[in-house]
Amino acid sequence: MEIFHIPVLLNETLQYLNLNEGSIVIDCTVGEGGHSEEILKRIGPSGFLFGIDQDSEALLKAKKRLSSIGSNFTLINDNFSRISEIRKQFGIPPADAIVADLGISSLQLHLPYRGFSFMKEGPLDMRMNPNAPLTASDVVNGYSEKDLADIIYTFGEERRSRQIAKAIVLYRKNKKIETTTELAGIIEKIYRYKRGAIHPATKTFQALRIFINGELNNLKRFLGDAPDLLKAGGRIAVISYHSLEDRLVKESFKTDERLKRINKKVIRATHEEILSNRRARSAKLRVAERT
Repeated sequence: MEIFHIPVLLNETLQYLNLNEGSIVIDCTVGEGGHSEEILKRIGPSGFLFGIDQDSEALLKAKKRLSSIGSNFTLINDNFSRISEIRKQFGIPPADAIVADLGISSLQLHLPYRGFSFMKEGPLDMRMNPNAPLTASDVVNGYSEKDLADIIYTFGEERRSRQIAKAIVLYRKNKKIETTTELAGIIEKIYRYKRGAIHPATKTFQALRIFINGELNNLKRFLGDAPDLLKAGGRIAVISYHSLEDRLVKESFKTDERLKRINKKVIRATHEEILSNRRARSAKLRVAERT
């Protein structure tokens, strides 16, 4: 079973989480287990890891990866926004550390049939939870021009949102938009795209993904509930990849009276890490401690 995920800001995350032998840790976006693998090594057999992810396919990979380290973990197929309910359901004790690596996973990007990448042809899906009802196709082919423009602007911060929405609606009058590359092609015609530059479909795909998966609302709920799962002195680390996420994390850590910020200045990847893992380019790490 091939592993796609290279954990971002791994050393920095482990350092700031301040883990010890016997620590209780909750990885709220376990994915393929990149961060969790190293966490298990740090906490040893006397510690315990609870891993949460809404992507059942990713959890299968994580289970295989983590089982090579130990058996002191439980994987939970759920959304991290439900962390309070998950704690009750699984009897999770007060944690020493909580970590969340936000956004899309490498696995989701690499599998064309998941429909996240405009670089590989696949269906317009984009669901992080494959069983969720709303797909990118539903939005792209069914929403009004105004609603599409609002989604693309609000969640993608795309300055040409109205032009893109208009082009989508015009195109679908003659044919349903069925694939990721078909949608990307519509957007490319609006920009003078040069090879090597950021692809013009990037922000639109981001916007659709965030909207379909309710990512910002889920993050808000998680940030509101997560501190209650930490013991005094326990730490929470969140890695974000765009300004909408980072703004929410920054404001929550700054204003939540249950927390004190460990790093007021955001932590970014080193030049060396970015060279070896392009996903690290936009990564931002913020850490807070339960008072």
